[in-house]
Amino acid sequence: MSTELAETCLEIATAAKAASRQLAALDTTIKDRWLLDSADALIAATDAILAANEKDLAAAPDYGLTDASVDRLRLNAERIEGIATGLREIAALNDPIGEVLDGFTRPGGMRIEKRRVPLGVVFFIYESRPNVTADAAGICVKSGNAVILRGGKEAMHSSQAIVNVLAEVARKVGVPEKAVQLVATTDRAAVGHFLKMDKQIDVTIPRGGEGLIRRVASEATMPVIKHYHGNCHVYVDSEADVEMAVDVVENAKCHRLGVCNACESLLVHEQIAGDALPKIAERLSARGIELRVDDRAAKLVSNGVPATPEDFATEYLGPTISIAIVDSLDAAIDHIAEYGSGHTEAIVTNNIANAEKFTERVDSAAVMVNASTRFNDGGMFGLGAEIGISTDKFHARGPCGLRELTSYKYIVRGNGHLRS
Repeated sequence: MSTELAETCLEIATAAKAASRQLAALDTTIKDRWLLDSADALIAATDAILAANEKDLAAAPDYGLTDASVDRLRLNAERIEGIATGLREIAALNDPIGEVLDGFTRPGGMRIEKRRVPLGVVFFIYESRPNVTADAAGICVKSGNAVILRGGKEAMHSSQAIVNVLAEVARKVGVPEKAVQLVATTDRAAVGHFLKMDKQIDVTIPRGGEGLIRRVASEATMPVIKHYHGNCHVYVDSEADVEMAVDVVENAKCHRLGVCNACESLLVHEQIAGDALPKIAERLSARGIELRVDDRAAKLVSNGVPATPEDFATEYLGPTISIAIVDSLDAAIDHIAEYGSGHTEAIVTNNIANAEKFTERVDSAAVMVNASTRFNDGGMFGLGAEIGISTDKFHARGPCGLRELTSYKYIVRGNGHLRS
């Protein structure tokens, strides 16, 4: 690793740390003004942003991007309007900073408060989606955090154009200019440098493939908020409404294929499988989904492909689903415990006791009852924009929005109190 690159990374991190101290005390009205003015400025800069995006699109074949990846990379006027709308929605959210979580007075008259504060500096590593650049910046600044953005090289021109607009607005409204910084180099060694800077960076959030996340988790010297993968299940209980089950499974799998909260595995109770599974299989097959089935499911699904144990552990992120028939609710819970990733699990049932048992015993960031796994999302939960969905249990779990990017501190007020 070059000394010059290391020094550049340290300069970025040091500037972010200084900006974070200013942000922690910044009035909500200034943060909201930055968000709203940035939304307007991004729309005004549509031509410049699209010109930058064209450079990224032109280079896409050199990176071997799939059609789906190119589509996520592509911007147009409507998508820029959507980015602006996202910033306005963040502005409309309550500012969590300064919230008093608890307060009490000790017998001697000393007053103690537990108050919400920012984490500090967020190092965010993410995939090649330009809209994420603005979303992450907005969430971090609204929650009082400075952010170092390390986006994919495939979207570098688009992300830089967006950050340039955000920085210009920051100068005008009084937000620290270094509150949002984009790592301009595409050198992967830069990530390694930042991961060693625990004095400057308070938390790292990687959003991408499992290989990236495992690398970050192993190298980082600061806390990491992560999820490795989303192997999400839908379990169709013996007392499920069959038509509801068909609709829920179709939505959970087919609404969007390449997302972490899509259903990748279907479990069906043996008592209802004869009725429900052929209908579900027909619906999924009509949507182009390949069905990888265990031995019992194969007897009910004529076009199924024999499943291997690896299939039940796979996050496909595409038009494939694994299917198994289980003997009981307990068997479904055990299957999820063995193969699930702690992201999102769902049960379809009309039995309240079965639903309660499933929600209590399934260890996952989100557990759905009679609802699609696709609802595990900050926006769908009414939390606003999110910076990711965590399968960790510390420090945050599930959709990570404004409150998940905060910590707390104790404020103690005395009157010359001395400990005896």
